[in-house]
Amino acid sequence: MTGEFADRLTSIEKKWQEKWENAEVHTTERTDAEKYYVLEMFPYPSGNLHMGHVRNFSLGDAPARMKRMQGYDVMHPMGWDAFGLPAENAAIDRDVDPEEWTRDCIDNMRGQLKRLGFSYDWDREVATCDPEYYKWNQWIFQQMLDEGLAYRGESKVNWCPSCETVLADEQVEEGLCWRCDSVVEQKDMEQWFLKITDYADELLEDLEQLEGWPDKVRDMQENWIGKSTGAKIEFPVQESDRSLEVFTTRPDTIYGATFMALAPEHELTEEIAEEDDKVAEYREEALKRDTEDREEKSKAGVFTGRYAENPITGEKIPIYVAEFVLTDYGTGAIMAVPAHDQRDFEFAQEHDIEVQEVVRPSGDHSYEEEGAYEGDGKHINSGELNGLKKEDAIEKMIEELDDEGLGEADVNYQLRDWLISRQRYWGTPIPMIHCDECGTVKVPEEDLPVELPDDVEFTETGNPIETSESWKEVECPECGGDARKETDTMDTFIGSSWYFLRYISPELETAPFDIEDANSWMNVDQYIGGIEHAVMHLLYARFFTKFLRDKDMLGEDEPFERLLTLGMVNHPAYNCPEHGWIFPEEVEQENICEKCGREVEVDVRKMSKSKHNVVDPTELVEEHGADTARVFILRASGPTNELDWSEEGVEAAEEMLERVERIVKENEEALTDERPSLEDAELFDRIMASRIQRAIEKVTKDTENYDFNLAIDEVDRLLSKLYWYEQQGGKDKVLSHGINTLLKLLSPYAPHITEELWDRIGNEAFMLEEDWPEVDEDLIDEEAEEIDAYFDRVSSDIREIVAMIEGEPEKVKIIKASDWKYKAGEKILKAIQGTKDVGEVMDKVLDGDLQEYAQQINDEVVNAVENPGSYRRDFTGLDLEEEALELNQERFEDEFDVEVAVESEESSDEDKASRAQPGRPAIVVK
Repeated sequence: MTGEFADRLTSIEKKWQEKWENAEVHTTERTDAEKYYVLEMFPYPSGNLHMGHVRNFSLGDAPARMKRMQGYDVMHPMGWDAFGLPAENAAIDRDVDPEEWTRDCIDNMRGQLKRLGFSYDWDREVATCDPEYYKWNQWIFQQMLDEGLAYRGESKVNWCPSCETVLADEQVEEGLCWRCDSVVEQKDMEQWFLKITDYADELLEDLEQLEGWPDKVRDMQENWIGKSTGAKIEFPVQESDRSLEVFTTRPDTIYGATFMALAPEHELTEEIAEEDDKVAEYREEALKRDTEDREEKSKAGVFTGRYAENPITGEKIPIYVAEFVLTDYGTGAIMAVPAHDQRDFEFAQEHDIEVQEVVRPSGDHSYEEEGAYEGDGKHINSGELNGLKKEDAIEKMIEELDDEGLGEADVNYQLRDWLISRQRYWGTPIPMIHCDECGTVKVPEEDLPVELPDDVEFTETGNPIETSESWKEVECPECGGDARKETDTMDTFIGSSWYFLRYISPELETAPFDIEDANSWMNVDQYIGGIEHAVMHLLYARFFTKFLRDKDMLGEDEPFERLLTLGMVNHPAYNCPEHGWIFPEEVEQENICEKCGREVEVDVRKMSKSKHNVVDPTELVEEHGADTARVFILRASGPTNELDWSEEGVEAAEEMLERVERIVKENEEALTDERPSLEDAELFDRIMASRIQRAIEKVTKDTENYDFNLAIDEVDRLLSKLYWYEQQGGKDKVLSHGINTLLKLLSPYAPHITEELWDRIGNEAFMLEEDWPEVDEDLIDEEAEEIDAYFDRVSSDIREIVAMIEGEPEKVKIIKASDWKYKAGEKILKAIQGTKDVGEVMDKVLDGDLQEYAQQINDEVVNAVENPGSYRRDFTGLDLEEEALELNQERFEDEFDVEVAVESEESSDEDKASRAQPGRPAIVVK
């Protein structure tokens, strides 16, 4: 490998990127052709691409290029998920305007993307921070408001009393403010919500339609929606006129409810805390902890001194406040049945609460050793439910609750309405106005977009928008009186919930998108992104799509037909016991820290700035070329698997591309676009012509299936075969057919070098304007392929033996199996298709001339019956093997540079001759 090729490659890439841009070769127009909409999740403009971006975008570009060549109308756009907290933090920390910072980041990352040569239609670029874009966030919000899907209600927020601001969850670190280390409080605040729960059933049921999505993602969405069927039950609170409403999926276990548990946020908890210092103190501490911490403290709780009444038994039940009870599911109050729920059991053990068994295990069960019994069984200690199994008992109990007015059947969802309010500056302003006379009213549609103020102060306290009095104060559109604009901005997920539609009509001023065009392009055929977006983003995009469908703006139920979630990119990380994480260049041989001489711990981890194990895409491209980066990152691993970075892999990718260049240059004068003819063809001509067709078939299939690593492997094998064919002195037309095909098959993965070589051999059209190769059935020669495969198989066996002997081989004997073995093998293969009984197979195989080999055949039959899938996969018929040996004998001699003798098992005097089998001759190396 030489630096000259890398330098030449980077020069070639810049040349063709300019030509593509000038010719607008990646521009998309809708015609009568079949469409293909491929989309990678758009990035947040953080300033620089990382290797995860490069992998994500390379995964989308390869099929986009192939589909263009197959004649599809391809939509392949790019944009920016540009709102978010980092820009606001930059404004505070660096004293820069968030928009200016964001625009600079976009400009830099756009340049990096162009340098990688992705085939994006940049005319369709969008940025969610553009007023022309977020106008339609506001418009869709108001449409939802009109339909009763947007509303204002109270919700708790993370509040820092020192900074006087709301904190995002990621800004709370172990209960403290990330900026000032003050204790974070939970505070009630009026905020805006979207009623995604109105679509809960459809969002759940339509997961079955998403056959092109990974099962893991569908399961994650199903669990997030969290539909549960059960019953709602009222438990009266003693010495009070109120009751506790609980939801339970097991109303049949109500006889075993021995305590009630309330969430710290529950209104009864708050009421009790006002009178009980112990409850108040516990509640205050619990509210400081996040959900994960609270679930870890599943045994933590406090008795309230209050009791509820079991509505079925009339028994008195103590009421506790428990951290494991959350308001995210159910009502924030539970009936606890410690005998049959492990979490309830552990809490009961900790607080010395009675455990009442109401379901009898089918076998022995020790509560002391095994904990709660959560399986099925017959009910006991349960009144009229005694003797019933679970489902019958649930049905009977719900009937009783309903008849007595104590409860009813109910469905509960873990999914909660979407809280979209953010007390931040860098987001979409919520287009509402607060008037003392008229209440909360919409900003008139003709006044959209409500743009962000530009006279705000960025400090470490409060919402910056609140500092702009000129922006806040406004005339009420209803009464003309003094009013105030809403100062909350929208969750950034709003902008990413429909951006795939804006790409279709990026400059339309009268609507978020053109309905006719949207119905022509939607839905997205292939969506690509990280597994971290499997729940929230994808769920919100599905919600928006269904809402817009209900507004007669879309004809699709779902936004994304197929989903590909990519694995992480890993790189060795080095941890010094004295200096912590250090850069790879600070590690000497044998993993020694150059700073202190101590041995460092090496671990392969996800690329991360904090671990100092990041590979800079810009440096990689400048050093090795964009094509090298793309080929390596797509070949190193399947797209859904984790990818371990390897300098050797990068060099191998570069070497492959240089070999492609070399074979073209060596043969460019003889290359032609004429169809190859196999008249008077030698075996190697037939092999090569057929091999090209198989490569077309496999690369096309693998690219369709996103098995890009397998596709590139196949291209590399074709390249090696072309070098072999070149050495055989093959026909120019066959070699030309192979090289032309090679360049086209490689072009989705290495578009620059293939474009350069395509142009070099006299083609005037861009590669994307050429047709994708199609299999020529007339050039497929299965017999030639078998003979070639036979050569590869036997050569591999010879190499294994040569590697085990001392010295250089002088002669190789290839010993063909006895004729009877072919006849018996054919009969065995046929017989095991109909039966797996050894006796029946033997009866079908043995006849007069095979009887003398019965014992050997019996051993073969047993093997075939036990391993029918793998038995004799390399079986070769007698005539074909004899032809293969005759035609390949000289080839074997050339390959190993020794004398090669071919003999039969019957005539051989070698001890190993009896090992010969059809398709796997015995090998003797002398």
